[in-house]
Amino acid sequence: MSDVNIDPTRRPAVSTDQTGPPEVHAAHLDELSPRALLGILAVRQDVFVVEQNCAYPDIDARDVEAETLHLWIEDSDGRVLSTLRLLRESDGAHRIGRVATLAAARGRSYSGALLRRAIELSGPPIVLSAQAYLVDWYARCGFEVCGERWIEDGIEHAPMRLDIRP
Repeated sequence: MSDVNIDPTRRPAVSTDQTGPPEVHAAHLDELSPRALLGILAVRQDVFVVEQNCAYPDIDARDVEAETLHLWIEDSDGRVLSTLRLLRESDGAHRIGRVATLAAARGRSYSGALLRRAIELSGPPIVLSAQAYLVDWYARCGFEVCGERWIEDGIEHAPMRLDIRP
């Protein structure tokens, strides 16, 4: 019996010793290590389910599609800090989704690095569903609003599209 008390709700501190641009990793589901997959799903859960208080099935059939590419950035200890997924739509367009960065790792341009890499890997047209407060951020990468806004899980969203390389 161990004398160590482990609190499963405690998150370890984010390592901040990275210098230079972050390394963006990319892999299909069957190429992910269990540690990377768990890290990706944990970031999505922390941001979308816990922080944004949206009880919804984050893990879905799109994660396992053959063409789905998971992108992520990790710290020097291998902890996933930021992630997104890149999907292929039935009309041939790519879709960026599940863009999430841990609260403690924000402000370091991780999501921007992931977004730029996703654009490089896929090319236009690319669509996404932006939370309304992020429309201007996506616009800086060349995305344009392409339809009416809607409310999903209590959060306003806008459809956006990138038709040419920025």
